[in-house]
Amino acid sequence: MSDATLHATTQDPDSFAVQIADQVESFIVAVTEVAKGDEPDSAVPFLLLEVSQLLLAGGRLGAHEDIVPDEAYEPDLGPEADVDELRERFARLLEPIDVYSEVFDPYEPRKAPVPCRISDDLADVVTDLRHGLAHYRAGRISEALWWWQFSYFSNWGSTASAALRALQSLVAHVRLDQPLPELDGLDTDEDLAEGALEEEAGRVMAEELAGPLGLHDLK
Repeated sequence: MSDATLHATTQDPDSFAVQIADQVESFIVAVTEVAKGDEPDSAVPFLLLEVSQLLLAGGRLGAHEDIVPDEAYEPDLGPEADVDELRERFARLLEPIDVYSEVFDPYEPRKAPVPCRISDDLADVVTDLRHGLAHYRAGRISEALWWWQFSYFSNWGSTASAALRALQSLVAHVRLDQPLPELDGLDTDEDLAEGALEEEAGRVMAEELAGPLGLHDLK
């Protein structure tokens, strides 16, 4: 299905499916543009905005009754589009602040935080969203909505929420003039000891975020 068919006049522009598809497509286009690195100084606040808007779509999917696809088995979409280039672009763009700590399940007692990467999160979210969008563009509307809802609960909702907390934390520390000390050596290949939760962000936020946000330098 072409982009023109995607928003054909036969589809109500106010329908739930069209609105969700619009938000999904808008997010994919926007973060792909950010990953090009043309405006690196504004990448973090822009990603904060885009992930926040995507999670509005996720909330609507989560609050919606269970969506049942028309077909009992998911049609084969062929090989998934490669997101390695997108992941690597974000890793380079966000390198000083890419790694952050996250607790996967806040309701599981004494769960130790683990290191994650914003670049991995964004690539994983885009993978899930593209999968549903392929169904949507092929005219399988219920299949697309089912996939977006299912994967919201099983993966991209929690992944995007974790990335949002990291992005919001970075911007908040700039706004509140609360730089974080750099975390020496934190990587996703190692476990976090309890208490070692500072992101590698203080110096980077001062140099790369405060200026674009129109804020004074952090000391």
